[in-house]
Amino acid sequence: MATEWHHRIVIVGGGSAGISVAARLRRAGQRDVAVLDPSRDHHYQPLWTLVGGGRAPLAESVRPQASVIPKGVRWIRAAAVAVDPEGRQVTLEDGGTVGYEHLVVCPGIQLDWDRVPGLAAGLGRNGLSSNYLPQTAPATWRFIRGTRSGSAVFGMPSGAIKCGGAPQKIAYLAADHWRQQGVLGRIDVHLVIPGAAIFGVPEFARVLDEVVRRYGINVHYGSEITEVRAEAREVVVTELATGSTKTLRYDMAHLVPPQSAPDWIKRSPLAGADDPAGYVEIDPHTMRHVRHPDIWALGDAGSSPNSKTGAAVRKQAPVVVENLLAAIDGREPTAAYHGYSSCPLTTARNKMLLAEFDYSGRPTPSIPLIDTMRERTDMWHLKRRGLPFLYWNLMLRGLA
Repeated sequence: MATEWHHRIVIVGGGSAGISVAARLRRAGQRDVAVLDPSRDHHYQPLWTLVGGGRAPLAESVRPQASVIPKGVRWIRAAAVAVDPEGRQVTLEDGGTVGYEHLVVCPGIQLDWDRVPGLAAGLGRNGLSSNYLPQTAPATWRFIRGTRSGSAVFGMPSGAIKCGGAPQKIAYLAADHWRQQGVLGRIDVHLVIPGAAIFGVPEFARVLDEVVRRYGINVHYGSEITEVRAEAREVVVTELATGSTKTLRYDMAHLVPPQSAPDWIKRSPLAGADDPAGYVEIDPHTMRHVRHPDIWALGDAGSSPNSKTGAAVRKQAPVVVENLLAAIDGREPTAAYHGYSSCPLTTARNKMLLAEFDYSGRPTPSIPLIDTMRERTDMWHLKRRGLPFLYWNLMLRGLA
């Protein structure tokens, strides 16, 4: 028999967004909070780039999900498959239901591997990998180490993706490794990106243009990889403006799948009618659903037009909690999220550029007395040690 639950506040998703919100709600005195998530493990995904680049072990990126669920929060180990905003009810994969008074939706983003023919089938062999899965990130480093000449291809899809800098970060880590090994001059490195510039914020793009020049990377602007021929070690690159195609051969390749909201969100009343990616339609500042005032969303599944990063979640979570508590008290929500995001861009095996910006597209540096708008070794240590510590010990506990 399917189980029926009811909680005052229900959170769909136990990733960085869901756990952060749950922890903050508990600290604010909310006693009836439930998190819906089927996962046994909790992953710190930003570390996977370093795993793929040979700079961190995979084991450091994962802990048991039970260890991060805040005390006093009910963990319902099941996936949501539908939501009824009128009936205030979430349906679970086993047919059970969870009723709510207030709903926070943060199930993360969906990796649409099948939208690139040949990509999923080829992963993990013949030099093809992706840091977007924990089981294939270690293969990226294996293929980088094994490449001593030939051609390497790194690709980024069009549309919003989580950690938009990750597709190029691994290219720089690989190129710097080959430089150190004295073989970079024997490898043609290709970076395929959909945009007209290497990065959307000019101040950071200027630094990255120099990084690209330093490594001799061939950047294919306004393009994306639309087919993988894994047995032949080839990818088809399509120019987005014209539709023209060309073929690139590779000895190793790191590719990233197109991404969208989970299919069940796309099919739900929560998605925007004009959004083919199907994200939860929210006010970009209050994070409240535009049609259902008892529903909130944050993280990668929300429609707010920020870069989908953990840093964005860290700024969104307190806004969601403050506004949700105001709504519970019958007050008008006044907290606002202004689009802050940061992208720690590893540009070498011991250097990082910390790109911080908001909805305006202007740099918004947050670390005083340090010029973070250039490559720095101390920023590398922030990426490798500081940010993981912040994540596990402060952010997931509602303290940062």
